[in-house]
Amino acid sequence: MSELKDRLKNDLTTAIKARDTVRTGTLRMVIAAISTEEASGATQRSLDDDEIVKLLTREAKKRREAAEAFEKGGRADQAAAERAENEVISEYLPAQLSDEELAQLVTAAIAETGAEGPRAMGQVMKAVGPRVAGRAEGSRVAAEVKRQLA
Repeated sequence: MSELKDRLKNDLTTAIKARDTVRTGTLRMVIAAISTEEASGATQRSLDDDEIVKLLTREAKKRREAAEAFEKGGRADQAAAERAENEVISEYLPAQLSDEELAQLVTAAIAETGAEGPRAMGQVMKAVGPRVAGRAEGSRVAAEVKRQLA
């Protein structure tokens, strides 16, 4: 079993004992999502830490988008609940890249690939993707690549 999955399960036990309902519910949801992902496909498999980080990133994005939607709909209580879940999930994600660090990675990828102009965006995104891996949202990376290629 992966180290991150063990940590999630141990933290769930701690949250249950502490009667922390938000943390308990969020961790149960995350562990269920991991189990679902492991069971999907032709054969049962076990996710490694990188795959779990990708799953956590997806779940965090869902919470952010849901919070925005609830906020627009005038449901501040639901938006606050989604943000609380997002905070719990974010604790298990790697530290996010600053704008300067992201700009440096994109600049290096552009120099490495020799890309010029907006048409080379896919080539640069392919090169920078593994370096970013869960430390920046895809839309942020795409915006920076587009800005530098323009």
